Amino acid sequence: MAQATQEKTGLGNYFVANYPPFSAWKPAHLPAARAALDRPPEPGTPLGLYLHIPFCRKRCKFCYFRVYTDKNADDVKIYTDALVKEVELYSRTACVGGRPLQYVYFGGGTPSYLSATQLGTLMGRLQKFMPWDGAREVTFECEPGTLQHHKLATLKQLGVTRLSLGVENFKPEILQFNGRAHLEEEIYRAYDWARELGFDQINIDLIAGMVGEDWDNWKECVRKTIAMAPESVTVYQMELPYNTTFSKELKVIGQDEPALEVADWPTKRAWVRYAFDELAAAGYEQSSAYTMVRKTPGHSTQFVYRDSLWHGADMFGTGVASFGHEHGVHMQNEDRWEDYVGALLEKGDLPLHRALPVTDHQRLIREMILQLKTGRIEADYFRRKFGTDVLVEFAHAFCELEDKDVLAISDDGVTVSPDGLLQIDRYLPTFFEPEHRGTRYT
Repeated sequence: MAQATQEKTGLGNYFVANYPPFSAWKPAHLPAARAALDRPPEPGTPLGLYLHIPFCRKRCKFCYFRVYTDKNADDVKIYTDALVKEVELYSRTACVGGRPLQYVYFGGGTPSYLSATQLGTLMGRLQKFMPWDGAREVTFECEPGTLQHHKLATLKQLGVTRLSLGVENFKPEILQFNGRAHLEEEIYRAYDWARELGFDQINIDLIAGMVGEDWDNWKECVRKTIAMAPESVTVYQMELPYNTTFSKELKVIGQDEPALEVADWPTKRAWVRYAFDELAAAGYEQSSAYTMVRKTPGHSTQFVYRDSLWHGADMFGTGVASFGHEHGVHMQNEDRWEDYVGALLEKGDLPLHRALPVTDHQRLIREMILQLKTGRIEADYFRRKFGTDVLVEFAHAFCELEDKDVLAISDDGVTVSPDGLLQIDRYLPTFFEPEHRGTRYT
């Protein structure tokens, strides 16, 4: 009965993005955050920049990010002024230490909500303080319906190397019911423009388990995606964090039967497995628990943002509610518009809200569980970086998961099984320290 309950899609976060859990981050640790920013970086640690653009045409019913659908051009100007000020303040910290940016990531919200003029002005101002001419990757998230040819041309000119198109699904009824703003024809139009303009990498996001999904439509979504031939395809499994519209509307275990229901986890995993099998047959290979990349002779599709973070890079997380990590300290910004903008434009101060200094052991756990999402960890990496044999220290946890056919242990590391990788997030808490097991993740 307990196993059956676990397989239902109930409320809460399933996806593990960090460690220790966000619920452990506290305002009381802000002095440690400010002290970390005042120290030179650890030698050899890369630096990245995340910029949160929180504007959307509509709020998706499954979205749990800090986004706004009621802001006008004046609000956009205020927010971007604050964002530029934040980047300026970070550029002056000792933590930069002369390091160039290895990667830049524009996330949301909907970064492509901004006009070409707004984007050109914003990026020009940002680059005065933290240029990204030499960055290995500049990623920009897009909602297809907000793109025009001239906007994409502006992004190409400003150095964007990878576009991530939030397609999610192709069926109009599913897009509409789940709160997506774009139409199917807008997907093809935006993609063709991006191809014409010669972007290095185009990623398509899909979500397995959107409300209204069924096998026939999912197969059609996979077929249409493969026909477009993007460099990579990322497939997420629908979840129901506490603060989404759907979390209030849809079926929750133990409640009365409502009209709608989210697919259970076995069904979502079966849909992802089908997508990955079809993509593999079309010449793609698995890059992580969520991503398939197209094999192209002489061309390597990389995820610098992901791989840098999963190997302990520093990152300035800028924008309202954003998360960052600098010099061994996690930090998150103010999560209310007024507090974020006020700290920067009225006080001239970084808008930090909560933080957590991370021990070396916690840093090891964080990198290990995140790298498990690639399907493989190398024991030598952790011996060199942390002086620890993870195969010995975490032997009990690894053996427990090996008994469940989640992974296989060898002399040089651990390999996650295909079925284990489909549900790796549910097993990662096995490696949490006792005080963080069973606690609320956010």
